Amino acid sequence: MAKYSESFNLMLVKEYQQGKLSYNLLAQKHGMRNSSPIKRWVKVFEKFGMSGLIGKMNKETYSVQFKLDVLSFMKRTGSSETETALQFGLTNPPMIASWKKSFLEGGTEALDRPKGRPPMSDEAKNKRNKQSEEKEMIYEQKLERENELLRLEIEYLKKLQAFQMDPEGYLEKHKQRYHSNSKKNSD
Repeated sequence: MAKYSESFNLMLVKEYQQGKLSYNLLAQKHGMRNSSPIKRWVKVFEKFGMSGLIGKMNKETYSVQFKLDVLSFMKRTGSSETETALQFGLTNPPMIASWKKSFLEGGTEALDRPKGRPPMSDEAKNKRNKQSEEKEMIYEQKLERENELLRLEIEYLKKLQAFQMDPEGYLEKHKQRYHSNSKKNSD
């Protein structure tokens, strides 16, 4: 579906109101596939004026009950989407078609689902922060572990070097240390 600018919509409404061209001829003149949008723009303009054609920056949200009332009215009276929208003060009749489609596909629950991407909750933000903190902790722990392994390696190499320089003296020194530790454990 093509999205037309507000100035284009207003231009076509004014052109139609001059009475020179029909809806169909206006659609042909401006390369539109059909005249339905022009009819809708004219009716909305006649009911709400310029504000009906201007897209609202803050999209209004409607309750499930309101949506059900609109759909019920449309079914009960056989009104078109445009007529129903005008009856309920809605400036965007195609919105009713999307409500109808949602209702037919998913029932009342589908009318309660907000459109678009939901805002990030505090819980999700906290989870994201926690994950980044955990990554930092894991990285820090890896570095600490690496440092510990390097310390152990250096200590091992020092002992190996001492053993290679004087194997007898090294073994004698460590025998005494081993015997003194085993006596403490047996007490």
